[in-house]
Amino acid sequence: MNRQELIDAIAASTGESKSRTAEALDAILQTVTAAVTRGETVQLVGFGSFSTGARAERAGRNPSTGETITIPAAKTVKFTAGKAFKDAVNAA
Repeated sequence: MNRQELIDAIAASTGESKSRTAEALDAILQTVTAAVTRGETVQLVGFGSFSTGARAERAGRNPSTGETITIPAAKTVKFTAGKAFKDAVNAA
């Protein structure tokens, strides 16, 4: 399912227009992105939680030359599925 298909499905289930549904979806995504960027955890009970993690600096290898390189440390985004979401997926 892509973004437009998600908007269509939400609009169909709520009876709201597709343009207002798209605005709401954009607002939700912007809010979640801003909160996780600030280092906060966003918990949606029954669905899951979004948070940040850290990946340490590590050694890697350039596949074309075989040269050893250093891969810098980076922040990552983590999603942990909630119990209800996991149960729904496993029941399907």
